[in-house]
Amino acid sequence: MKLFGAMLLAVACTLSAFSGAARAEDRVVYHIDDARTQATKGLRNMRNHLDAAPQTKIVVVAHADGVDFLMEGARDEKNPDIDYASLVSALKARGVRFEVCEITLKNRNIGKDKFVLDADFTPSGVARIGQLQSREGYAYIKP
Repeated sequence: MKLFGAMLLAVACTLSAFSGAARAEDRVVYHIDDARTQATKGLRNMRNHLDAAPQTKIVVVAHADGVDFLMEGARDEKNPDIDYASLVSALKARGVRFEVCEITLKNRNIGKDKFVLDADFTPSGVARIGQLQSREGYAYIKP
């Protein structure tokens, strides 16, 4: 009986440690659907987010007009000194994943070759956001 109790205690401690470790990593999806108003602010938010919580897993999902900041040569309209590619690359180096909606590409007749190398693609931006939230436990942020 003592052996069984010790085994239960060991299993409980292991499960407790595992669930605590799983919660230690925050997961966040940043939703960008208007690059003109969200890109610079969102990229700064992500940088600040990682400065405060470096272990956070961040996925950026861009669709509609939000994909524009991930295109080669894209710059902030209000401040042309801001080159999005360098900001995206720096965040990618910190583990941020940038995903572009393929439905948007089809609707806007844009080729994948128009995007920075740091961009990945997803069949549907809206569906991806839903999957990240419901299946993978990501919190939602829209800058």
